[in-house]
Amino acid sequence: MTVSKSLVLITILALVISFVKAYDPSPLQDFCVAIDDPKDGVFVNGKFCKDPKQAKADDFFFPGLNMAGSTDNKVRSNVTTVNVEQIPGLNTMGISLVRIDYAPYGQNPPHTHPRASEILVLLEGTLYVGFVSSNQDNNRLFAKILQPGDVFVFPIGMIHFQVNVGKTPAVAFAGLSSQNAGVITIADTVFGSNPPINPDFLAMAFQLDVNIVKDLEAKFKN
Repeated sequence: MTVSKSLVLITILALVISFVKAYDPSPLQDFCVAIDDPKDGVFVNGKFCKDPKQAKADDFFFPGLNMAGSTDNKVRSNVTTVNVEQIPGLNTMGISLVRIDYAPYGQNPPHTHPRASEILVLLEGTLYVGFVSSNQDNNRLFAKILQPGDVFVFPIGMIHFQVNVGKTPAVAFAGLSSQNAGVITIADTVFGSNPPINPDFLAMAFQLDVNIVKDLEAKFKN
């Protein structure tokens, strides 16, 4: 084998090993119900897990998603999350669910899920939804007006939003490709960090007067 072929083979092997290491291993048991105290754990697969023989139906159950969440807040929406914290049996399954309620003209402000793509279905009302692609893709806006029964997908990591553009409440359900997708709300993160980001830095970044930045930080202060 020539030197060049050897190098190609080694490179391919290194890439394969890298790809294998980049993903979580597949579960080696039927389920892995998460527990908080590792001293009681038997298996480890993403989280400490209880002995499968001790699992019960309630570990895979969450009630009440038919109930609307309160939209009496500054953004006039409410996200009811059902992830591994609510259903321990979701551990290692790579999925979760949310219900989103919107008052008229309420919104789910621009945010991102660092660990999941999202697929949303509108059940009631009218939503304006969209996401913005990365700098690499010139920050293109992909947006639609949704009617009941319509479905929209938000790719992993993309900043996205939903706004109720109707005069009646709206309800949507969304599935996420992670047991704990995480949420980074852009305005809260940038202007409400603890401690605050230096307003001079933000003024330059957003091309704003520093006093406007200080006012925003006061509004979003935790």
